[in-house]
Amino acid sequence: MQFDRSKLKAVILHTCRACRPERLGAVKLHKVLYFLDMLRYVQSGSAVTGASYRKRPFGPTCVPLLPMLNEMQREGLLEIRDVEYYGLLKKEYIARAPETAGALNDSELALLDEVIEFVCEHNSAKTISDYSHQLPWEMADFGEEIPYRSAYLLIPSPVSPEAFDATEQGMKQLEASGSDRNSVVFGDFGAFRSRLKQANGTA
Repeated sequence: MQFDRSKLKAVILHTCRACRPERLGAVKLHKVLYFLDMLRYVQSGSAVTGASYRKRPFGPTCVPLLPMLNEMQREGLLEIRDVEYYGLLKKEYIARAPETAGALNDSELALLDEVIEFVCEHNSAKTISDYSHQLPWEMADFGEEIPYRSAYLLIPSPVSPEAFDATEQGMKQLEASGSDRNSVVFGDFGAFRSRLKQANGTA
């Protein structure tokens, strides 16, 4: 998966502008990126940013996020503040620049807005961390990269880990033969989108 720095920057800016600073924080920003990329991969066969994600105690984390945040702060695109939150410190992100027009296409923006609504407005940092502890996270060792192909396990379906192993082998065969991966259905992506909309009160 090819990493696109410009798209990661665009997603961060859009998220920071769309979500109130007190509702975001580092944990939620990691989860917005994770669910956006994984769900887009299931939807289209390609992630939005192509960033890598690793298993950490509080759920999947986006590997290039911290360096990108530091870069954006130096460039004056973001203001990052440490604020007190129930006796602890948490990060707040305030966008200081407009979004780059055309950096994300309409379908990417639509999915991103759904994910932002779900993560930021309907979850706390703890509940979204717990929610992210799904099969893709469980199957990885701590510190290990979570493969994009495991994103299919996020979709509601009666698929066991054993069936996923068989699916993974089938994916390798498809890629080797040059077949169209999008002609094969893995789980019910529409059901997951419906679940997001129901959680957002838009269904």
